[in-house]
Amino acid sequence: MTTRGVEWLSAAADDPAGCRATWAENPRAPYVLAAGRLFDMVTVEQRVGMETFDQLLHRGLPFGPVVLDHKARRVGFFLGSRSEEPFAHHLAKEAGAPPRYRYLTQGSVVVVPGPMPMTGDRYQWLRAPTRRPVANPLRPVALATMLIASAELLARVDSYSERYPSAAAFALPAFEGTTTDAG
Repeated sequence: MTTRGVEWLSAAADDPAGCRATWAENPRAPYVLAAGRLFDMVTVEQRVGMETFDQLLHRGLPFGPVVLDHKARRVGFFLGSRSEEPFAHHLAKEAGAPPRYRYLTQGSVVVVPGPMPMTGDRYQWLRAPTRRPVANPLRPVALATMLIASAELLARVDSYSERYPSAAAFALPAFEGTTTDAG
């Protein structure tokens, strides 16, 4: 994370100077920040969140910082403050069922990793802020779209896993009806 990222995140703290001092002393230290001031956050279970993160990244869609909580097994996507209405609107426009999510805004707090978490820390940045994110009205649209697409993809993968619990079960239908020439 850059100095600009630290400045932006710490500005969301109740005590910005205290937040920066904590991180100067221990850059691995997680910190509690108020949602709704500078950002809102959408959290989903880890499996859907990791797939969504991957899809957003590989498709070059706009998205902001992303945090992973290993213990809670949740991924949090930062959105601009007051993005709840456009996010919900675009989520409702999609054909599939949305995954379970939590929308954190005014009155909520989130725990973020320090600027330099290490492997094995509970909180990790999947994408750390490098500066104050530029307002982008496409972020809620991209996140809503990819959340539903990712949930549908994982549901389909799960249905195949139930249908084909092993490699043998997967291969058997391909070989049924074929004969071999052993003679």
